Amino acid sequence: MLRFVRHFLLAIQFFTRIPVTGRLADWVGFSPVMFRASAAHFPGVGVLIGTLVAGQTAILLGLLPPGPFAPLVGAVMGTVLSVMVTGGFHEDGLADVADGLGGSSDRDRALVIMKDSRVGAFGVLAVVLALLAKVALLALIGSVSPRWMLAGIFAAHVVSRACVLLLIRLMPHVGDAAGSKSKPLADQISGRSLAVAAVWCFSALALVAAVQAAMGFAAWPLVMGVLACGGAWAYMGRLLWRRLQGFTGDGLGATQQVCEIAFYLGLALAL
Repeated sequence: MLRFVRHFLLAIQFFTRIPVTGRLADWVGFSPVMFRASAAHFPGVGVLIGTLVAGQTAILLGLLPPGPFAPLVGAVMGTVLSVMVTGGFHEDGLADVADGLGGSSDRDRALVIMKDSRVGAFGVLAVVLALLAKVALLALIGSVSPRWMLAGIFAAHVVSRACVLLLIRLMPHVGDAAGSKSKPLADQISGRSLAVAAVWCFSALALVAAVQAAMGFAAWPLVMGVLACGGAWAYMGRLLWRRLQGFTGDGLGATQQVCEIAFYLGLALAL
């Protein structure tokens, strides 16, 4: 149990801006082996972020004056919070992948572009469109059903991070591993880590389904969200394999963003 907690806190430390510092950080510790094991808790990080964003959105929807723009305000502020909590970690990956793959058809040149800290036109367009897609879809869902808006926020953050693990499991790491933040993941993750991640993911989905059922809502929109997320994962996996023959840290971040948006789209279509 202590190892479980340490690995979870390490995942929070690495993938969020939530402070894990001082004596707590000393207790958690760090090593490449620990970091690779903490990958099992990526969906758990999604549980934390999804809870924070959905909680803030619920409070805002309760405090804002009723009207057609209340879900829009909730969607915007929830997106702001998610970026603040993660430090735009995944959005940065999306921008780098868009610049690399959009800037060159050559694999090696694309990898060089992705390492550049500067953001180009393709990266800016990708991030702007991704944020607009999130806000628009969540506002649409909220205008139909605020409860599904909150449930979708929570579930999307969990499932989209679980999809990232499948890429790590199935594909090799490419690029400059020595200078990559994702280097400890280059050796892939174990079946045990995948099992832990599956428990996080299925527990979260079961919770959402149970709460929605208790309120008289069918589970079909949740299923559609998961299916759409799976389709986005397959698309990103094929794209990264075809263009790069493997994954990079930026590719993982981009995959999380695309899968999160796809989840909202599937949910909206079901509603």
